[in-house]
Amino acid sequence: MVEVRFTAIKNNGQIISGTLTEPSFSLAKKKVRKLVEKNQLKIQSIEKKVTYLYKIKKGKEKPIAGEQRAFNKEEVASALRKLGYEVVSINRKLFELASKPPQQEIVSFVKISAELLEQKLPYSEILTLLISDIQNKTLKETLKQINNELKRGADSEAVFLRYQSIFGKFTAYMLGLASKSGNMTEIYKATAKFLERQQEFKKNMKSALISPMVTIFILMLAVLFYVGYIFPETAKLFVKFKIELPPMTAFTLALSDFLTNNLVSVLLFMIIPPIILIRLAKTKKGKLLVDKYIMKIPIMGPLIHKTNIEVFCRVFYTLYSGSAESIEPIRIAAEATDNDYFEQRIKNVAIPMMIKRGIGITEAFEASGVFTETAISRFHSGEETGTIKNTALQLANYYESETVYRLKNIIEMIQVFIAMIIMIVMIGLTLVSAETATISPKPPVMN
Repeated sequence: MVEVRFTAIKNNGQIISGTLTEPSFSLAKKKVRKLVEKNQLKIQSIEKKVTYLYKIKKGKEKPIAGEQRAFNKEEVASALRKLGYEVVSINRKLFELASKPPQQEIVSFVKISAELLEQKLPYSEILTLLISDIQNKTLKETLKQINNELKRGADSEAVFLRYQSIFGKFTAYMLGLASKSGNMTEIYKATAKFLERQQEFKKNMKSALISPMVTIFILMLAVLFYVGYIFPETAKLFVKFKIELPPMTAFTLALSDFLTNNLVSVLLFMIIPPIILIRLAKTKKGKLLVDKYIMKIPIMGPLIHKTNIEVFCRVFYTLYSGSAESIEPIRIAAEATDNDYFEQRIKNVAIPMMIKRGIGITEAFEASGVFTETAISRFHSGEETGTIKNTALQLANYYESETVYRLKNIIEMIQVFIAMIIMIVMIGLTLVSAETATISPKPPVMN
């Protein structure tokens, strides 16, 4: 996030200034210009908060080096002089790499905050403690800015949402909401649980899908190298001396010739389709289709589907306070799934039916078509008995246990499958090599 400060002049000559935070400097400038045009102001300056490296000393003491974020060099110099230091040098930091902090850092921050809140420690003290201990510079600086804004009395929800590019949309919303609610500890604990489950699921998905795909891809490259380069060097010697080749050797040599003659086409066929699919999947419509059909693929689809329901139920449980205020928790829970199709069906089907027709939660969820029969049955039971909040938690825990257990089994099954593929390929290469080794020239015919 980029913080900018602007100064403008009114028609009566009055000078006004303000600050705002946006994901990029260009977006911040656009927002300032729109604000200026709307209020008929004249821009005097737009300054971006950047990092300055300074060197200071006090009396005859050894110079001290440090860094400070500010809108200009004069601000840094003035602040240091007020503290009684003599400024030796102040220079702007040339390279500021503000990459997004690792997910583990954010999970750790939320989890520790929840534990300290449970011990009744004031939130401002928690932030101060964590700021001094956090190693990631981006997260440390973000928490400093949040702490300063909260101390000035800014709205916590608006403050955290400004930093959703750091925390993620859902996490930023939950942390902002927690500060305004009377249930701050529970919301932090639920958010930590959600982030841990999300991280664990992604890690398991990587083990189940990405690692095997990489293994198979490398295996394919190794086979292509053997068939296209190593094998022909031997087999073509037999062709040169007009020796008849056995079936497997002849087929492998024909395949080698095809690959050698069409190398560019083969490589393009292997590289271009995945690139096109990845690019399409990143578009809004493409992601919607991917998220829709990924829940229908064999074996992994049901697990992904149930994990989405688990996340939805866990967030819904945290935010739900009664049937009179159920729309907002449902909307936020749908966004938390990070599945565009699931979110769209909830927002475009379930919620409108509840608002316009006044139907119950169970009927609306069933109409959305993204919940399993088990989930619908449990929600129906919970709605009838008035325990829908606890029902959501029970569903979340049930699907968590089921998906964790089944995913481990699937990972083991995939590992066995990959091992079998490698074994089959190695046996095939061994048979071809063994067959080639048995080839011998015909003895000369004696007249």
